[in-house]
Amino acid sequence: MTRKTYKWLIPVIILVILIFSIYASFKNSYNTMVKYDESVKAAWGQVENVYQRRYDLIPNLVETVKGYAAHESETFISVTEARSKAGGVMKISDDVLKDPEAFKRFQQAQSELSGALQRLMVISENYPELKANQNFLALQDQLEGTENRIAVERKRFNETVQRYNTYIKQFPRVIIANMSGFTPSQYFKSTEGAEKAPAVTF
Repeated sequence: MTRKTYKWLIPVIILVILIFSIYASFKNSYNTMVKYDESVKAAWGQVENVYQRRYDLIPNLVETVKGYAAHESETFISVTEARSKAGGVMKISDDVLKDPEAFKRFQQAQSELSGALQRLMVISENYPELKANQNFLALQDQLEGTENRIAVERKRFNETVQRYNTYIKQFPRVIIANMSGFTPSQYFKSTEGAEKAPAVTF
């Protein structure tokens, strides 16, 4: 090859290497975003599962308490209404994780249900026979375990979201994220009593 050919070839090689490096960086960043996004969805699935378990426990719990405290109708109504509201937002799509208002509604509904359940459990203090009922004790144990699990899964979810959000917001990955449609996910925000399971033991 002539010296002139070498002069022409070197810039081409440099350009090819540069293009390949950019492609490799883009591919790696994109694939990592996909992985972290899927991790957020998986963590959210676990959150939904534990909330669903609590949702399913409530009818039996209400009926058991009602058998000993039938006149506590106001409490039963509040639990039923809160459960209905929570059920209305239970099955939400992954897209809602990106929607602050929809996510806020979900969290608010679950918080209201937690409060109603606390009031339901408190009235058992006035009914010794209820507190000795084996079915009630079993349901109480299940509810306590579920509430603890909710707290654990919420924490894991927030940690997963933090990793994902941090990754896609860092430069230059934020450019790739914007180009590829990756947007930040919502966190569970602290509300009164949100960081600990409701007290259901006596």
